[in-house]
Amino acid sequence: MSGDREHQEHALLVASSGGHLAQLLALRPWWHERERTWVTFGTEDARSQLDGERAVWAHHPTTRNVRNLVRNFALAVRVMRRERPHVVVSTGAAVAFPFFLVAKVMRVPTVYIEVYDRLDSPTLTGRLCRPITDLFCVQWEEQTRFYPRAQVIGSLL
Repeated sequence: MSGDREHQEHALLVASSGGHLAQLLALRPWWHERERTWVTFGTEDARSQLDGERAVWAHHPTTRNVRNLVRNFALAVRVMRRERPHVVVSTGAAVAFPFFLVAKVMRVPTVYIEVYDRLDSPTLTGRLCRPITDLFCVQWEEQTRFYPRAQVIGSLL
């Protein structure tokens, strides 16, 4: 990455570890020339995949865990204030929601990409983030039945 951080577009890439993170990593042609900060869980696989990248480790588990939702909301406030990203991009899951709420308040554009393997029903995070997302993307035409007006981008993997 070259250039002064102040003048370079800065993306905050937020996802759970595992498949969600893999889908964001697949967007490398888009993010590799941008200033970026990753937010994910500090699992062994995530740490190795993001070796050499600027990363913030979110609190997990997030499923039905109100304490970690609150902790991740506080983390979102700190990270958004410190990093001042130009855009927040996420493939889910629950860790995305607090960051999208804070981004909305700070008027930072958001992009949500629904996961590729949910064709039978929308994800909870997708349903929560949809109303506050600036650009909502799906990977399959079939997903538009749950998300009318979503942008179909095709499979990331």
